[in-house]
Amino acid sequence: MSHTEQICVIGLGKFGYKFGLSLANLNYKVIGIDSDPEKISITQKHFSLVYEADASQKQTLEQIGFSEITHVLVSVGDSIATSAMTTMYLKELKVPNVWVKAINEDHAKLLRKVGADEVIIPEHIAACQLTDKINMPGIIQRLPFDSEMIIQEITIKKLAQKTLKEIDLTNKFNCQIIAIRKQDEHYYRYIPKAEDTLIEGDTIIIIGKEKLLAKINP
Repeated sequence: MSHTEQICVIGLGKFGYKFGLSLANLNYKVIGIDSDPEKISITQKHFSLVYEADASQKQTLEQIGFSEITHVLVSVGDSIATSAMTTMYLKELKVPNVWVKAINEDHAKLLRKVGADEVIIPEHIAACQLTDKINMPGIIQRLPFDSEMIIQEITIKKLAQKTLKEIDLTNKFNCQIIAIRKQDEHYYRYIPKAEDTLIEGDTIIIIGKEKLLAKINP
């Protein structure tokens, strides 16, 4: 399925390139910008459009045009000044969603002050993901709008031979089961029905508050 959103990646190093490539593989229209001709050569095989340009110059950004771009990721290495100036110019050009990679918390604070909508510190994300794997086995993702909300994968044992209505996790733990994978199947059934029965070895994907999900004895 193709998507109508246009995504721009400024800075085609390892992080920016991987981000853009992942979106391109999901059929998003991805535009890449970098001043390094070697990176442009590699990227142009996979992105919809690439520009060899210095994105820290406002005139360059104005010439490229961002009127139809919904999201921009700024990933320009360790240059704090460059990422801050680029972010400020993008917000002046009315880009609705500007996401910026930061190298530390001080850098992140500066980026927020100049208008960044989302700041990413890759090392922090990796550390949190590793912690979650140890502390909350089966966790799939934390939701960006609420750090307490998670999506978790749980294997059924004690709740076997009961329907979703009978276990009533929604009312007991203020959560929602969004998918079930039967023990003998390799795919998920999304939006399960209340009368669906769980058997031992089934897997459910559930969304809710981390503290409440930790109390479930599946």
